[in-house]
Amino acid sequence: MSWGIIGGTGLNQIPGLELLGREVVSTPWGEPSAPLVRGRLQGREVVFLARHGEPHRIPPHRVNYRANLWALQAVGVSRIVAVNAVGGIDAVMPPGHFCVPDDLIDYTWGRDMTYFADELEAVTHIDFTRPYSTSVREALLDALQAVNAAHSATGVYAATQGPRLETAAEVRRLRQDGCHIVGMTGMPEATLARELNLEYACLALVVNAAAGMDEQPISMAAIEAVMAAGMGQVCDILARVVSAD
Repeated sequence: MSWGIIGGTGLNQIPGLELLGREVVSTPWGEPSAPLVRGRLQGREVVFLARHGEPHRIPPHRVNYRANLWALQAVGVSRIVAVNAVGGIDAVMPPGHFCVPDDLIDYTWGRDMTYFADELEAVTHIDFTRPYSTSVREALLDALQAVNAAHSATGVYAATQGPRLETAAEVRRLRQDGCHIVGMTGMPEATLARELNLEYACLALVVNAAAGMDEQPISMAAIEAVMAAGMGQVCDILARVVSAD
């Protein structure tokens, strides 16, 4: 089964990836965010997709999630690691901390969030009780332990609309709802992967304390510094995940 990697903010390319080619894939849902990049990582073939485009220009609420997931499946991807930069709501998840969420709450609106919308022969429902693949999550956790990265083995991902960051009051509500991290791209990506029967899980890097969780104002410069430091570990983790199979 072929691995796919969806890179979010801070991960537009993977150092150490042996480039095999780039492919522009057309889908019934329009164009993906960027060409699919085929390569070898630790001797294993992977397909990489930059979620926000090349360059980083597509905001979270404008990403064509349906085209992205469809294109990855069309070229033979069956397992996906989605890399997400997130805000930390739980105090045990400071900047630089990793989380492999096991559940999520969707606060987004107005996004094209299903393949089962039009011209159906019957209404289609999917079981989304456990939104992330157990096997991919386990592979991520094994890799995180191997590189001795500070991480949480569970967590609830709050998917918000963006592109603005949240207010302090909104984050208080997310915390009351039981969320541990907050990001803008976790949905409908996870739903669409499930509809396509793709094994999908999220590797979340906390890049800032969520609004109101720290006395200091949120600094984009500080976020970028955390991302720059953390993405080296991300690439090491990804290499271990795909090579352990």
